[in-house]
Amino acid sequence: QVEFISVPSISEKISLNFSGKSLDLEVKKTNLFSRFFGLMFRSSGTESLLFDFERDCRIKIHSLFVFFPFLIIWLNEENKVVGHEIVKPFRFSVSSRKKFRKFVEVPINRKNQRILDFFDDNWERFK
Repeated sequence: QVEFISVPSISEKISLNFSGKSLDLEVKKTNLFSRFFGLMFRSSGTESLLFDFERDCRIKIHSLFVFFPFLIIWLNEENKVVGHEIVKPFRFSVSSRKKFRKFVEVPINRKNQRILDFFDDNWERFK
């Protein structure tokens, strides 16, 4: 039986700014260990994860071993949304068109419906 080591992460609230609107979002800030795994091997009921970097970047992520769709929200230093996208399971590469300082991975589930609605896009197929 394999047992994963649980590393505590810091929970915090951030305020997202998008199209003249703002939304408070509770996230778990990732540490070095949790940053490597992100949403991999978790259930869709897990918390949203915040990845915060020291400078602007354009790193790519993947959704290998993530068994549910999730919303990725790329943010600048002031938490202004610079991009967002629904990521389906097992994609090899996902990247932002613009540089970002942070991103949030939001599992798509009923609990997070207000976050999806905030972006006012057509998410019907994920409800």
